[in-house]
Amino acid sequence: MYQTEKRMIPDKFSCHFEDPFCFNKIEKAIYTNMQDIDTKRELVFLCIGTDRATGDCLGPLVGSRLKSLSPSANIYGTLETPVHAANLQETLDEIFAIYTQPFIIAVDACLGNADRIGYINVRPGSLKPGTALKKTLPAVGDFHVSAVVNVGGFFEHMVLQNTRLFIVYKMSDIIAKGLYLARVKYLSRQLNTEIGWGIDAETAEQ
Repeated sequence: MYQTEKRMIPDKFSCHFEDPFCFNKIEKAIYTNMQDIDTKRELVFLCIGTDRATGDCLGPLVGSRLKSLSPSANIYGTLETPVHAANLQETLDEIFAIYTQPFIIAVDACLGNADRIGYINVRPGSLKPGTALKKTLPAVGDFHVSAVVNVGGFFEHMVLQNTRLFIVYKMSDIIAKGLYLARVKYLSRQLNTEIGWGIDAETAEQ
């Protein structure tokens, strides 16, 4: 869980979960961030959060849903085995011990302004988990997906405990499906590169 900046300017990689085209926009934004990476790098999904607070369970929900859609994916952080402040560094050490050049996609809930609640964001670069709760944790992710679950700035622990599960669940479902489809396209491009076709899934659809 992290705190968004006080003033966040919406861009094309941000949309409200009730937007009828939200899934399409998020999936495309995620895949866009995958397009320029070396296809030899392994995708790793790092879904941060805990199931002990409704406002902070977005990451584990995404991880569990993504695991059901794609059992072979490299997923860290599910409802069964969440990744949170207490074990984040240990998890990162494990990831870098297993994978030579992991491409880490971080997923986390965040707090923000009232008018941003319900927005899903896809941003290049890493995120800093724990900032909403004044925790110092390592930055994670080559790019990240976040969702604004509630208002930040005061009584964060109480806010997280009183966040509507419906909103978190709906956003987590959109994110998980977006990650799943973007991964399928990435693996397709990876396969095409290996056999020398030079055509990716995005091009094939056009």
